[in-house]
Amino acid sequence: MKLTFTKGTGKFDRLDIVAADGPRPPIDCPKQGIIPHDMLHWAVESIAEAAGFLHLIADGGDGGFRTGIEDRTAQSVERLVEMFQGEGWSQTALPDDEFIALYAVTCEDRGDTPLPITGALLTAIRARMAEVSAQWAAVPVGGKMVLELPGHPQ
Repeated sequence: MKLTFTKGTGKFDRLDIVAADGPRPPIDCPKQGIIPHDMLHWAVESIAEAAGFLHLIADGGDGGFRTGIEDRTAQSVERLVEMFQGEGWSQTALPDDEFIALYAVTCEDRGDTPLPITGALLTAIRARMAEVSAQWAAVPVGGKMVLELPGHPQ
C-alpha cells in the first residue's frame, strides 16, 4: 500500500492512500508539531506485528475509522500510537519499563488488551520514528513524502 503525505500550508497536511484495490478518499491530517498522526501509525505498523488502522485500509476498509472502532487489535495499536505521539510531543522517551506499564494502564482504562511489546520493539519503533521525522522535516511546504506499508501481520 502506498501512502503519500503532502505538507500543507495551513493547519492540515494531507494523506493520499492507494491500496491494492484502488485509491481511498484523502485524509486531512491536523498539524501537531510532530509528524502527522497517520505517519506515526505507519512507523508503528511497519514494525509491530499487529494490524492497526492502516492495515485495515490495506485489507479493503474505507479508512478504518468505523471498522477500527470494533477491531480490538486496531484499538490496541491505536493506544500504542498515542503513547509514541505523547513522547513526540514531550520530546522525551520514557524508560522502556515505564512505557510498557503506562501503555498497559492506558489500554486497561479503555478496555483494550495491550499488545505484547518489548524493549527491542520500542527501540525499533523509536528508530523508525526518528528516521521518518528527519525525512518529514526536510520536506518543503507543498512537498510530498511517499511511504510503503509492508505486508500484513497475521
